[in-house]
Amino acid sequence: MISDRSTFLSQFIRHPLTTGAALPSGSTLTRDITATVPRRGHPLVVELGPGTGVFTEAIQQRLAGRGHHLAVEVNPSFATGLARRHPGVDVVQADAATLGDLLAQRRLAAADVVISGLPWAALPQDRQSVILDAVVGSLDAGGVFTTFAYRHALPTPPARRFHRLLTEAFDEVTVGRTVWANMPPALVYHCRRPLPRP
Repeated sequence: MISDRSTFLSQFIRHPLTTGAALPSGSTLTRDITATVPRRGHPLVVELGPGTGVFTEAIQQRLAGRGHHLAVEVNPSFATGLARRHPGVDVVQADAATLGDLLAQRRLAAADVVISGLPWAALPQDRQSVILDAVVGSLDAGGVFTTFAYRHALPTPPARRFHRLLTEAFDEVTVGRTVWANMPPALVYHCRRPLPRP
């Protein structure tokens, strides 16, 4: 955990816009955001922006060897470390906006679950829209998208804009409890039933 924190901090200093936070997420937030991963069947789970792999570990525990877990990480240091630590995960260094192409290249069907650790509030409007379009276009009709937001950032224009984009992209968007123990405090968006794109 200490190694993860130092790695995360160093990457945040070097790449603050793509890393988005100085510390990895805590255990309670991790449990909340990965709760949508089915414990039965063989689901396709996509993870965007896994970083050092806090969510990755929890997803793997829930899958218990079932299904397919694709982790998309743009940071080469994070991607290399993640692939080494989790050889059973399909780790690819790529932009989350290319998710549709990544699934097609692997001949994978639509995802059952997409879990995002991306720093949405740090992204400009066009990037938010492009990546969210890729998520919606890659989800099964009954699929679930989960992501989180930092509590202190909710009033900012980028965070408000992202919430509006979610409500336009999904039939149901629910906001989870605030995890005050997380540093910084955060909450999870659970988004179900992607709407047809215009």
